[in-house]
Amino acid sequence: MSTLLYILIFSFLGSVVSLIGGVLLLMREKFAVRISHFLSAFAAGTLLGTAFFDLLPESFESGVEVNIFFWAVLGILTFFLLERFIHHHGHGSEQEAKKSVVPLIVVGDTVHNFVDGVAIAATFLISVPLGIVTTLAVAAHEIPQEIGDFGLLLNSGMKAGRVLLINLFSSLTALLGAVLTYLYRDNLEGFLPLILSVTAGFFIYIALANLVPEIHNNDNQKVAFWETVMLFLGVLVVYFVISALEGIR
Repeated sequence: MSTLLYILIFSFLGSVVSLIGGVLLLMREKFAVRISHFLSAFAAGTLLGTAFFDLLPESFESGVEVNIFFWAVLGILTFFLLERFIHHHGHGSEQEAKKSVVPLIVVGDTVHNFVDGVAIAATFLISVPLGIVTTLAVAAHEIPQEIGDFGLLLNSGMKAGRVLLINLFSSLTALLGAVLTYLYRDNLEGFLPLILSVTAGFFIYIALANLVPEIHNNDNQKVAFWETVMLFLGVLVVYFVISALEGIR
């Protein structure tokens, strides 16, 4: 199978799988909300595992001289600034907040999906196993995120059909990011270790700043315990997937 076909298939799968969380919310709201915490914890583990077991080592072993830690920190700070911008522009009365949050969610989610597509394509350009693991991490953290985004958009008064349509088009920007990365791969070849390091920074920030705090904020000790188990399970799944796919490299 060609690299382009791998990129197209897994970018599309990542996009479609990410919508499962939102569709689940539309179909079974109580169940979706109940499992979203556990999915978030599992996603945090897969993101951390992918960043430290796959993205950063691949960037380091690429043979290109680059300070991977600088670019990883840059990725963390970039996501921090993006979130600061979103939170800063989301203040005001409750009604104003509901109205202002809609374009921010849509734009933020679209940019996020585009970056996910770039990350998937960039990793497949290096190796198939790395691309598969990255797609797994992307899908894992997108499912609980979509549950939250769908909930916020529905709460703002938007119709369910429109919410689904908007998120469908938003998720497909991952394909756009992936295709553009593949088409300009020759120009990006020397920058792939940078892209991997920045992506690792994105994953670390999302895991530690967005997802892990949800575990600490849970007062139910039983739920918090199982969330912790899911966090460790996410790390272990990535580790064993990487080990199993090592022979394909």
